[in-house]
Parts: sequence; structure tokens; C-alpha cells
Amino acid sequence: MTGLSRSPRLVRGGIVLVAPDTGAVLRIISLQYNPDSVTRSFQVQAVGEGGERLQPLRLKGPPVETIKVEAELDAADQLEFPDRFPDTAHLGIHPQLALLESLAYPSVAQLVASDRAASAGTLEIAPMESPLTVFVWSASRIVPVRLAELSVTEEAFDPNLNPLRAKVSLGLRVLSVNDVGYRHRAGSLYMAHQSRKERLAGRAAAGTFSSLGIGGLQ
Repeated sequence: MTGLSRSPRLVRGGIVLVAPDTGAVLRIISLQYNPDSVTRSFQVQAVGEGGERLQPLRLKGPPVETIKVEAELDAADQLEFPDRFPDTAHLGIHPQLALLESLAYPSVAQLVASDRAASAGTLEIAPMESPLTVFVWSASRIVPVRLAELSVTEEAFDPNLNPLRAKVSLGLRVLSVNDVGYRHRAGSLYMAHQSRKERLAGRAAAGTFSSLGIGGLQ
């Protein structure tokens, strides 16, 4: 998804789809316009929750992190040059929306294979595995995620009812080693992400007691 006049930033956020077994890059989805804000939330995994005796200084593992991105798609720039963007002229932003929506679906081939296995009498059919989804928001934030929520609001249409402008809300859940283990490709990506975070934290300026208006802890 590309933009022209409304895209002054050279670096864009986006999603990379990776084959979980080989690590091969299957598809790169770059956001047409970077959103003005990205919302992240953390649910701390502390010992003592769920009926255990509270041990506030002990952690059971990484927090459950969720990311929410509000993206915009707009065909206006491409419609100014229909010869250069024939798909947009005929389909609007249908292809871009379909690409994002495909993150929520198993493929037709997977559905057919699952149906054939069931028709052949297979007693236990393994759940269908989707590509590994990696959210990229600069070189400092590359995290494996699972799509948890997707909503689309279409706001303008051409005479054939092809959508021309839409707002897309992506709810992503970060996959940590608690979810996939250390040997899964997503686990190694997560450990690299946490290592980057720790290095960044080490570069933050240290505070002083005087800046807090106290002489020390008593």
C-alpha cells in the first residue's frame, strides 16, 4: 500500500508475513499512511494472581502486551493517475482491504485440505497454521504478533460501490516466549525484541534524588 502527496515520511510501519517453519518472507504489507498514534498496553504477569499468595517482586514471565493501530487507506492520490494505477481505478482500495482481511482467514487451500481430511475419516485434524505475523514499527520495534481484532469502516465509494476511503483498526497481541517457547521462530524474534528494549532502556538518562525533591529513601 503506497501513497504519494500525503506520505512525507520515508519510513513506514507495516506487517511482514513469515513462513513459521522456514522463516521465508511471504509478504510485506506497508501502511499507506503512518497513524498519528499507536496504543500499547501491558498486563503484568505477577506471582500471586489467581489465588496464589502475593509475591509482588516476582514475575511469572513477560507481560501480555497488546498493540492497537488505527490505519487509513485512501485511493485519492492513485485516482489522479488511473493509467499508473489501473487496479485502483477499477477496484478502489478493495485489494488493500482484502490483503489486511486475509490475516484473519485460513487460506482456501487449507480449508479444502481440512475438509478432505475430515471426509477421509481422519480422527484428529490439526488446527490450520497461519503465517507468522511480525509488526514492524521502526528498526527498534520488530515484534511477532497475532491478529486479535480487525475492524474496517468504509467511508467513500465509487459508482460501482468500490470503497475509496476506509479506516482500519488492527488489534495485535504480542507473542512472547510464554506463548510459543524459545525454539519457535516467533520466540527468537521476541527475545531479540526484548534485548533491543533493554538496550534502549540502558540509554535513558538516569534521574537523581534531588530531581525528586528528596535526599534519599528513608
